[in-house]
Amino acid sequence: MTTLHTDALVLRTVDVGESDRILHLLTPRTGRLSVIAKGARRSVKRFPGTLDLFNHLRVQVERRRPTSMARLELARLQRTFHGVREHPSRFALGCYLLELLDRLAPEGGSREELAALFRFALASLELFDTSEPDARLRTLLELRALEALGLRPELTRCVRCGEALGAGAGGAPIAFHVGEGGPVCARCLREGEALLPVHLGTLRTLDQGLRLDLGRLDRLGLGGQALAEARTLLARFLRFHVGVELRSERFLSDRLG
Repeated sequence: MTTLHTDALVLRTVDVGESDRILHLLTPRTGRLSVIAKGARRSVKRFPGTLDLFNHLRVQVERRRPTSMARLELARLQRTFHGVREHPSRFALGCYLLELLDRLAPEGGSREELAALFRFALASLELFDTSEPDARLRTLLELRALEALGLRPELTRCVRCGEALGAGAGGAPIAFHVGEGGPVCARCLREGEALLPVHLGTLRTLDQGLRLDLGRLDRLGLGGQALAEARTLLARFLRFHVGVELRSERFLSDRLG
């Protein structure tokens, strides 16, 4: 039996049987981790108000056998994001972020990469715990989530030849290949390909969004046509990787667009 002590963020909870609860956690040491909290719904002494979505915990997890689900033995509340819970738009974006991480976060991997993913998740919740999100912030957070997950699209170079992008002739849009993960220059574009059109300025703005601290994303100008193009690009890119529409996606779109 091995014991794991780590910070964790609650991504999903599922009640099972008469008293147990299964949780999907994100931790900086394991990535996504499924655990069962035995008797969690029957006893308020073991897990008093801790096993809820958005909660940042300090946990003790026991792994008895490689083939069995790990057991959550202790969970101490580090922080709860009240602002996310109490405002509809923040709650919608928070649920969407957790569901996205629950779908795409790896189970294991590089310690450095997993720690960076955990820091991104906490920083994102901190950001809209105190600020009202909009479609621009949603778009930039989706992009930053893809980066933290190791799935970010290429934004500055042709994915086929590696050449830096130049503006299309007469300011025409550049072709973006969702399946290949980035733009295709005019020289590499094959006849008859129907790719997503996006202007170079939109790609450059998104690239800038990857370089700014999360707390400074409000300084990035992304609106009008650029925002519309970015929304379409990120929606299709995420659908390609997730494979299905997330349950929280429609609710979020109703709130933010």
